[in-house]
Amino acid sequence: MKVVGITILRTGASLPDPIPMSMACDLSSYGFFQRQGVKEMLTFFSKTFTKRTEPGQRQSITHESYVIHCYVRSDGLAGCVITDDEYPARVAFVLLTQLLDEFTSTMGDSWKTMDMSVESSPFPSLEDYLVKYQDPASADKVTKIQNDLDETTNILHKTIDSVLERGVKLDSLVEKSDDLSRQSKMFYKQAKKTNSCCVIS
Repeated sequence: MKVVGITILRTGASLPDPIPMSMACDLSSYGFFQRQGVKEMLTFFSKTFTKRTEPGQRQSITHESYVIHCYVRSDGLAGCVITDDEYPARVAFVLLTQLLDEFTSTMGDSWKTMDMSVESSPFPSLEDYLVKYQDPASADKVTKIQNDLDETTNILHKTIDSVLERGVKLDSLVEKSDDLSRQSKMFYKQAKKTNSCCVIS
């Protein structure tokens, strides 16, 4: 899972195209001579899909192995996060919401009149967001909790499997159990017999 680029843009009915005001990219997985071309494509995708996103709307567009997550606020401030296709969309939109809120608290309303390119108005926190959100589990508490639950489930499955691997058969445990009535033991044997006739390999 990887965030490739983040862009903050200005949109509006009076603008022919969204204006990228600040951008950060992680192009380390690309060759040196490919990086400029990739950066230009990220800018193009950000502008193109932001232009096609209505104010107040969030959308994710998949292109090859990448997903472009766009969010345009009702005031015209927009953000784009470009990730690989494994990155959770929910985390990408959490990133965009927090980023745009911090951008407006830092810049005030001055962004509404910016006609500058990406290079001329850098937003230092953008690089921090790019680094912080590379690992969605550590950046987002809900994702971290879900990963912890998945890990606990895996541990439980491994524990049950390891008990059964040590030579302890469930059948023999059922037979030796004093907690089960004779009727329960008969039901278990009958259910096992019924299920064994229907096993498909």
